[in-house]
Amino acid sequence: MSLFLCPLCKSTLIPDTKTWRCDGSENPKKTFHSFDVARQGYINLLPVQQKKSKAPGDSEDSIQARKRFLAAGCYAPLQQALVAIVAGLVDEDIKKSDAKRPINWLDIGCGEGYYSQALAKLNLDNLIAADISKPALIELAKKGKSANKLWYQQKEDKKTAIFPMVASAAQLPIKPNTLFGISSIFSPILPKAFFELLKKDGYLVIAKPDQGHLASVRQALFEDVREHDSDKFLQELAPYFELIERFEVAANLELSPDALADLLTMTPYSYRAKIERRQNLLTLATNSAFVTQARFVIFVLKKTAAN
Repeated sequence: MSLFLCPLCKSTLIPDTKTWRCDGSENPKKTFHSFDVARQGYINLLPVQQKKSKAPGDSEDSIQARKRFLAAGCYAPLQQALVAIVAGLVDEDIKKSDAKRPINWLDIGCGEGYYSQALAKLNLDNLIAADISKPALIELAKKGKSANKLWYQQKEDKKTAIFPMVASAAQLPIKPNTLFGISSIFSPILPKAFFELLKKDGYLVIAKPDQGHLASVRQALFEDVREHDSDKFLQELAPYFELIERFEVAANLELSPDALADLLTMTPYSYRAKIERRQNLLTLATNSAFVTQARFVIFVLKKTAAN
């Protein structure tokens, strides 16, 4: 059974190697819509009318900076913690389920796929990696394709088919009540939309910057440093989700000038900080590594039956 809905008419959307087509069942005109698979392996399900700009999402410079920064292992502790948490949820579900049921996971705001690629190594059936940025999905799809992990490359004896998808978080083309879990790593939180997509007892895993995250970087860049309020969105989630666990993760960083420049480029600091302060901070790292600490908090929430 297909997990997907046509972003134009909400009919069932059928994946295929070259072109995805809807069955037209919900279209008053009973006509079909088709979406071609890009040569890199991603599918673009973001209609023009859902775009708020010509090129939504992260810029190419931001994507390449984040790609280099993460490849150096700077946020590896967060990736490892996320994988361990999701692996525990999946293993527990497999043990308690009498019959085998598909384990479908959505990584929303996946970017170039640093966390998605790690999740794809778990015992999942389908991993939907969705982001509004087409350049980011190109990077993710290339990696998935070279690893033979894309949905059309999978055979019955293999695990975790990756679906790289350009889509809006607010209007995801996924059928309701089909997902076992959703991960949102520094990405939008949409309580009602996530609730509707998840199966009964489904899980939502959220990672956010914690208090003290990159404190020395922010102190160097801004006169008025505001602390991260990591828990502020929990109240919005309360009608739909129950918080069951909270984890804190920290990583000590010693950054070279290039790594520090990449960090600034991949974050909002790239446009919020004054140019002079940015340059002064980069100068500090020319003689010796710039020391800071990354601090994260991971929330694990479970879908409630209240709604």
